This record gives sequence, structure tokens and C-alpha cells, in this order.
Amino acid sequence: MKTKSLFIFAMGVVLLGLPSCGINTNATISNSAINTQAEQEIKIAGSNSVYPALKVLASAYEVKNPMTKVSILTPFSSKASIAGVKDGLLDIGTLNRELQLEEKADNLEYYLLAKDGFLVATHPSVKNIINVTTKQLKGIYSGSIKNWQELGGPDAKIVVFNRPEEESAEHLLRKYYLGQDLKISSEAVVLGRESELIAAIQNTPYSIGAFSLAYAISYNLPVNHLSLNGVEPSFENIKNNKYPMVTPIGIFIKKSPANSVQEFVNYATNKTGKEELAKHSFVVFTQKN
Repeated sequence: MKTKSLFIFAMGVVLLGLPSCGINTNATISNSAINTQAEQEIKIAGSNSVYPALKVLASAYEVKNPMTKVSILTPFSSKASIAGVKDGLLDIGTLNRELQLEEKADNLEYYLLAKDGFLVATHPSVKNIINVTTKQLKGIYSGSIKNWQELGGPDAKIVVFNRPEEESAEHLLRKYYLGQDLKISSEAVVLGRESELIAAIQNTPYSIGAFSLAYAISYNLPVNHLSLNGVEPSFENIKNNKYPMVTPIGIFIKKSPANSVQEFVNYATNKTGKEELAKHSFVVFTQKN
């Protein structure tokens, strides 16, 4: 009951006018009423880290199906999005993990679409640094390393952009490099959304942060891609499991969904959808979980 209330509250915030995190950001119930009967809307929400891939699929799908509007709403927690799909308030939920056994028992069906690397990047002003070690990365994020010159770079203060502790981005960094107990520097700037962090790194000299590799490649972002412990964040290294920081791209629906929802899922999981994701540098899967 608590989870359901959390979702209803979150959904209410979206419909009151907060901007959504994706295409068709003005999608609301009132807009739906204005649309012709023939037009169908698919509402998607969930894990923020899955959104870059869903935006790719949604944009391509709308081109092929102009009478279907795919609305990607403000990100919700996993629990809230699961409650939303179960209660019919959302059509599709996004997850950066698989459904747990008890969640699968709730009449939900999960699809693993792809995986995305998690990139540590710097502003292009950070010259001569192409690789950092775990020890160096810990020093940067803890504040014990304050100047790029200490790592062979320019004589400039390091600006750290980070995500909130509860975000999957921070979980990945801690799991593979920073450790669970590392105290992040009080000077690190915490940004709520990945899009904010990406913009900040591009616009702030001598900065560093971590975000979607596929997004960086697809949009040819002018940032430096750092290797970690000598391993380059590349498509091949992710495919061969050499680069550890990887985010699963998953979606889930209620079993026996509306035809429009099933058609979108069919597109996302078939050859055409997978090719669209691969074109945007996501590593795709061929099997369904």
C-alpha cells in the first residue's frame, strides 16, 4: 500500500506540470483528451539510467507509427514504477536490473534489451590524462587529490560532479572503484539528473563525472573518455566483459497488455529495435528473459 501511494504521489507530481525526462514532455491527461480517438499513448517511467535507450526506441517508433505517442515521464523509483505498471497507471516500466522473484510473481513480464557502459569523462580542458587507476579515482572523489597537475595534467583545481547516493550511477562507481565506505568530498557538486551532469561537464573546465557511454558516443559529446585501470570504455570491451561498469537496459509490462503496448515491446525486442539500439552504441541482447 505504501508503494502504491508513492507511485500515485509521483504520478500526481508529473501531471501537475513538472517537466518529464524525455520526448513528448508535455504529455498529460488533458492533452490525451484533446487527441483524436485514433491516436494512442504509451506511458513509460522508471529508472533514469535506462532513459537514453528508451528515448532512442521511442523516437524511432513514433516515426514508423505516427498515431502512437510514446510519453517518457519524469523518472520514478523502481518500486514506484512497478506499482504503476501493476495498477495500470503506467504501460511500461524501466529497470537497470532484472525483476526479483517476488516481482515476477505479480503478473509482470521483463525484457532485457541491451546494456550500456558507464563512462568516467572529463572536460576537454583536462589535457594529458587518458587513464586513471582505482586509487587515483578514489583520491579525486574523496578530495585528497585536488589538482589535475598531481596526475600529470594541467595546473587546475579538479571540479567533481556526482550523482545522489541512491542513484544507480553512484552504486556502480562505488561497486567497482570507489568502495562503499569512501567519503565523497564536500566540494563535489551533486546533480539530480544525468542530463544535468552531462551539461555541467561539457560547460565546466577541468571537471569530471560519470554517465552513459552510449549517449556520449551517439551524440559525439566533446568530452574526454577515461580508461580505468588501463581498460578503455569501448563497445568491444563491454561486449567482451572487460569493462566492468555496465548498466542493464530492461523494460517490463503487465502480462496481456493493450495491443499498442505489446506492439511497442515487440518492436523494442525484435531485430529492427535492436539494430536501432546498436546504431546508438548500446550492446544488444537477442534473448528474452
